[in-house]
Amino acid sequence: MSFVNKGSLYYNVCMSAISVAIMDTVKDTLTLVPFLFLTYLAMEWLERRTEEQSVDLLARIGKFGHIAGAGIGLIPQCGFSAAAASLYSGGVITAGTLIAVFLSTSDEMLPIFLSSSVGAGTIGKILAAKFVIALISGIAVDLIAGLVHHRSETKHIHDLCEREHCGCEDEEGGILHSALVHTLKITGFIFVISLILSLLMEFIGAGVMASFLKDAPAAGTIVTAVIGLIPNCAASVVIAQMYLEGLLTCGQLMSGLLVGAGVGLLVLVRTNNKTRENAKVIGVLLALGIAWGILIDLLGITF
Repeated sequence: MSFVNKGSLYYNVCMSAISVAIMDTVKDTLTLVPFLFLTYLAMEWLERRTEEQSVDLLARIGKFGHIAGAGIGLIPQCGFSAAAASLYSGGVITAGTLIAVFLSTSDEMLPIFLSSSVGAGTIGKILAAKFVIALISGIAVDLIAGLVHHRSETKHIHDLCEREHCGCEDEEGGILHSALVHTLKITGFIFVISLILSLLMEFIGAGVMASFLKDAPAAGTIVTAVIGLIPNCAASVVIAQMYLEGLLTCGQLMSGLLVGAGVGLLVLVRTNNKTRENAKVIGVLLALGIAWGILIDLLGITF
């Protein structure tokens, strides 16, 4: 094969990979739009209707939101983690509730397992484990945060509006206008980052990741958790497929799935301007995923 033909073939392969990445990113991003819009619409409504009392009321409710957070995250749709990140940035839910949602988020795992004819018992055990882990971890995070910080800084939905310059105070625009501005900004941010990550997944490939895990079994749980932390639905797809192929232990599977909060991490970084706080949330999420994964393997738990 001539140099020109090789170059042409390589070009076609690259363009095909880019095309697939773009189409997947567009599809994944568009599915998030309704969740983001409804979330911001609810936040705007709460801000305008309840005014000063809204933060105190929602803060009290948020302390008991771990069960709801752990449960809603099980629904196979990463839009909920994105919504939770926005609510946390607006002061509507606590850090523990956010962690509970992130840990229980199933993302693409459930559809893949169902399409691969995985038994209902196995799926049920995995979802139950994620729920219990998310619930316990969420409560623990808020308890520890309460002990360390006697008086934490109160967040307001209005603070998020000021950072985004959405015009929430403009009576002429109304809550629909403000919610739409929020949604468009976040959607654009998610699309750009997700496209970059999708391109990396296309060119690196799942095979390389699987080989790396197989060659480093001792660090498999940590590596899988790091892969799961990638804020893109493709990460959970890779982890689920590797488990189905027998390349991962149950602990490694759970480690990757627990930290796989999808685009929720992107939304958190975009909407919450406290860098150190975001780093703590991500660090705690990663540490919990690794710890629970190691514990599951040590106890010999199987699904």
